[in-house]
Amino acid sequence: MTATLPDVSSAPRTLDEWLAHCERLHPVGIDLTLDRVSEVWRRTGVVLGTPVGAESEDRAAPVVFTVAGTNGKGSTCAMLEGILLKAGFRVGVYGSPHLVHFEERCRILGELVKADDLVPHFAAIEAARGETSLTYFEFTTLAILRLLASSELDAVILEVGLGGRLDAVNVIDADCAIITSIDLDHMDYLGPDRETIGREKAGIMRAGRPVVVSDPQPPQSVIDHAQQLGADLWLFGRDHNYAGDRQQWSWGGRGKRFNSMAYPALRGANQLLNASGVLAALEALRHRLPVSAQAVRTGLATVELPGRFQIIPGQPTLILDVAHNPHAAATLAANLDQMGFFPRTHVVWGAMADKDLTGMVTRLRPLVDAWYCCDLPTDRAAKAVQLQQAIEADVQARPLLTAPKATVTTHADPMAALTAALAAADPTDRIVVFGSFYTVGGVLHEGLPKLNAPHLQAKAD
Repeated sequence: MTATLPDVSSAPRTLDEWLAHCERLHPVGIDLTLDRVSEVWRRTGVVLGTPVGAESEDRAAPVVFTVAGTNGKGSTCAMLEGILLKAGFRVGVYGSPHLVHFEERCRILGELVKADDLVPHFAAIEAARGETSLTYFEFTTLAILRLLASSELDAVILEVGLGGRLDAVNVIDADCAIITSIDLDHMDYLGPDRETIGREKAGIMRAGRPVVVSDPQPPQSVIDHAQQLGADLWLFGRDHNYAGDRQQWSWGGRGKRFNSMAYPALRGANQLLNASGVLAALEALRHRLPVSAQAVRTGLATVELPGRFQIIPGQPTLILDVAHNPHAAATLAANLDQMGFFPRTHVVWGAMADKDLTGMVTRLRPLVDAWYCCDLPTDRAAKAVQLQQAIEADVQARPLLTAPKATVTTHADPMAALTAALAAADPTDRIVVFGSFYTVGGVLHEGLPKLNAPHLQAKAD
């Protein structure tokens, strides 16, 4: 009797086909539990990092950093990566979501992973999962973790997608956990207040291993969990701190100092908090990843991360920021306020429906002369008209917050909104694109926009 071969004609062959396959596997997009992910990861037989309880650290294994928090995770990962690369280490990074292309979620040796290099790891996770259902995020996370584990790296940096305790990244035992700022976000999944959300973020800690907290006022739940677990807690203000003036800044840890440093290339006042946490994590792991002062200076001075208060010179000036909650919007407002004088500020805004839209509006309204609300290409997004209604409701509730009254228009997508803003803007104005990765990604789809006000183009013609 002839054996029947499996039909592989319909099996995904490209990254795009695998991503489409992942989108169909699970009935919901977010399903917070580690049970299914842990089981599939166990079946792969792959090990990444050193499991808690191992008799001794495996010095051949890469050092694993896990980064959780509400805001500042991407910047923290990028600065940590930049310093370690300048120190000569082989580094891999996983982060989400992406702005334009899925490959942005993984960098190895500072370069975006290639689509073809991901395909065999998707196939391996498919073989390991059997009948187990995985969400898009879970499946893609496991595929990237498998790629990182096979890449002969010295250090792996993992950004938590949502929460911490039940995020797919938490199947890996990190050698060092970093917790950035904690604020109200994803409250339907993580809880109604900072204490509850902090407890979820604290789930990335491991007993006996360092956990660095960058938040200057962390929830007590984070401190309590570290103490109960027996983690080595590095608190901002106690175990690491910074000071600076207009020209330079300095940092101090438990036994290490860096003085007279140039400011990080990533813009914004909050970046020193993120950088302080990065340097504390490096001090905590200095016995495995020693870095020189020059690597620190060069790494911070050259770090890049699209969409984090990214200023693109032009006429008008363009600012891109993935601020997607009130805390991030407040930081964006503070950074905008420090930029200097611009006659008018035009804001392109698209956001998810489950966000605190009013909270975001309130933080930015005093600075905004014209709003351009846009739809986004996802069912999770608020419609442009909902954003318009949030602005108008806030004007009614707080009529004295801004004067003169800003104009509000709606648009089909981020690029249409940017085009409308450009048509109305003078060369000396600024245009801010913010609110979601989809919003910033929507104006980056064709590459980095280079703005020239219409009347300048006409004059050139």
